[in-house]
Order: sequence, then C-alpha cells, then structure tokens
Amino acid sequence: MNPNIEQRDEQTRVDRLVVLGTGGTIAGRAARRGDHVGYRAGEVAVADLLEGIPVPAGWLVQAEQLAQIDSKDIGPGVWRLLLARVRELLDPPEVGGIVITHGTDTLEETAYLLQRVLAPAKPVVLACAMRPATALVPDGPQNLADALVVAAQPGARGVVGVCAGRIHAGLTLRKVHHYRLDAFDSGDAGPLGLVEQGTCTLFQPWPVADRQDSVARLAWLDRLLGPQPWPRVEGLSSHGGADGWLVRALLAQDALQGHDRPDRLQGLVVAGTGNGTLHADLLAALLEAQAAGLRVWRTTRCASGRVLQAGPIPDQIPAVALPPAQARLALLLDLLTA
Repeated sequence: MNPNIEQRDEQTRVDRLVVLGTGGTIAGRAARRGDHVGYRAGEVAVADLLEGIPVPAGWLVQAEQLAQIDSKDIGPGVWRLLLARVRELLDPPEVGGIVITHGTDTLEETAYLLQRVLAPAKPVVLACAMRPATALVPDGPQNLADALVVAAQPGARGVVGVCAGRIHAGLTLRKVHHYRLDAFDSGDAGPLGLVEQGTCTLFQPWPVADRQDSVARLAWLDRLLGPQPWPRVEGLSSHGGADGWLVRALLAQDALQGHDRPDRLQGLVVAGTGNGTLHADLLAALLEAQAAGLRVWRTTRCASGRVLQAGPIPDQIPAVALPPAQARLALLLDLLTA
C-alpha cells in the first residue's frame, strides 16, 4: 500500500489530491498481456491503479470509485455524478486538485462539459490510457503519475487532459487516433504544455472561466443535476449522396411521441464537409427541421480547422467553431437557457 494514499495525519495539514475513478481503458483488463484491443474496459479499481504511482511531495491522495464504465457508453447518468462530485470537491480548502481517470473515446466531451459548466478555479485533470492496465507495457501508470503532477502544480486551474506527456485544455482537446499512445490533439490551439520527468512546462496559460457563461452556469447546474431529462440533441453528418431521410425520420418520430415530452428532440448538429458545407438535399431537410422548431447548428467533419462564416449557408444554418461532439454539448447547454 502506498503510504501517501488514503492515509492522513490529522495533526498535520497536508493538501489532498482526490482521484475519481470512472473506468475506461486505463482500468481495462485483457485475457492476454499482449492484447491491446480485445480487453474489457472499466474493471480495475481506481485504488489499485494508484498502487506504486509516485505522489507529489507534500500531498496525500484520496481515491473514490465514482463509476466503472467503458467511456463509449457514457451519458447523463455518469456526467451528473461527475458534475456533482467535482463541484463538491472544489469547495474544501484542503483539496488542492482533482484527477479523473476516464476512457479516451469520450474524454473530449467530459472535459468540455466540466469546463463550461464548472469553470473550476482548481485543477481538474483527466487521465487516460490507450492500453489496458494488464498490458505488457501499459501507458496508464505514466499518464496517471503525470496527471497528479499537473494537479499539484502551483497556480494550476481549469479542466485539462493529460496523455503521453502532453497537457491539453479541456475546451480544445480531441481524440485524433484510435490506437497510438499519443492519441490527443488540441487543433490549431496546440497543447497547453508538457509533463517531463515530473516537471510541467507551459506554453499557454491555464484555462479560465468564460465570463459570458458566468450567469448561465447556475441555471445549467440546476437543470443538469435535476431529475428532468437533458435536452435531446442528435448528431448528423453530410457526405456524398446525403439526403434528408434521416432528418425527416427524426421529425416523424418526434411527432409520433408528442412534442410535450421532456425528452423530445430539440436540436441537431450536422458535421458538414469542408467549410461546413451541406449536401443540397440534406440542407432542405434541415431547414424543414428549423421550421418545425428545432435548433440546428453546423460544424465541419474535418479533423482540424473551424468553419468560416462564408458562402450561401450562413444565414440559414448557424456555424460553430467546435468539433462535432463538443458542438452537440454546446447546443445542449444553449437549449437549457433558451
């Protein structure tokens, strides 16, 4: 047992780092040590993941198992738990930072949601892995050790992700590779910094609260943590041969179920080609959806770059400078205060 984990001398004030486990590949287990694909995510307890991980000097670590899930299956249930627990942990002065072990598939969504809604003045660091805990050479232990270093860094704040020695801001990170250990990128913004040999090097300032969101955050939290379903927002993609069939099917389903249902369809985010361009048949159906009362946003399916407000579509379908998965959450938040 690491003596710095879950043991605290009450006679001596030592700041705490709280590690919240949610599952993912970092907690995955495979039948063979060389298997990096056919594993079961979310099986190893977070306390076990911390065994043997160096703790930054002067800190103690508290581990909590919040969930055990493959992050591809994440949704409002786990996000509610995370939002509520992280908000609680931001208050006690003895808690200096929070680390969340998380799967890579939806890490960019969780990071975006936590930063937009909580805008923490303390560091909230998401740690992940591309290989399961049982791998011959797992990457999770180093990523977790680096995350603890970042969480203990003086002056650190905001939601960030740590993977393969890189620190990514929660609002810009995205998964760009399905197998490589260095699976994340921050787009045109670039990484926030690096962790090398237990030392942080920053290229950009830590994330700060968006002032435009300050009033909305209380309303968001009240709705997101409440019993009502979250606004339903679906994601679509434009492509060669696209048509409006799927959009019209969603509208028909919504009409059959009733427009007064709390879980009714309220928004669509479409990943367009190139600069957010949309197939003419798909655009026609999306305009029908707008006329029916749905909010429709567009972004680009390109891995990098943002949609520029130009061309024939801007006055019809608003564009957002976010990748599709984060754009869907942004529209969800916008609907909460509409």
